[in-house]
Amino acid sequence: MGIRIEKVDLPGIGVRHDLVTESGRRISVVSHRDGERDLGVFDRDDPDACRDSIQLNDDEAAALADVLGASVMLSRLTSLSDETAGLYTEQIALPTDSPYLNRTLGETKARTRTHSSIVAIVRDGTIIPSPTPADHLRAGDVIVAVGTREGLDGVAKLLASGPD
Repeated sequence: MGIRIEKVDLPGIGVRHDLVTESGRRISVVSHRDGERDLGVFDRDDPDACRDSIQLNDDEAAALADVLGASVMLSRLTSLSDETAGLYTEQIALPTDSPYLNRTLGETKARTRTHSSIVAIVRDGTIIPSPTPADHLRAGDVIVAVGTREGLDGVAKLLASGPD
């Protein structure tokens, strides 16, 4: 069956988008004309009966979107290694004593030194996709890098102790 999204106009209210999962479960987002939104979870046995409705404010909706977006992006990056022999994706925790702590990503020269690319930074549960050389590295950051096994080992070593 696959995944499908259905749009239902709700006269006088707004629009409802239903996500129907591969297993047949239905989740909906009702976008009201006044900007409010509700997340609906439908009954497994009766797909027309909404079991629960959760009103989300702007911050809650943005946080949910961030969480879902970050997990999907990391999942897709990780799956690259399944499709490409010799190419790996790795999450590397920035050591607390890294010489690059509070310095810019560009100062690492990671791509030049290791032939691996830093494709994202995970910080406080959110993801910074495609970080620029001007992005600063902070305590608690997790670096998402793509490269060969040797290159990724090089990134980890570089972040831990700086260039040789």
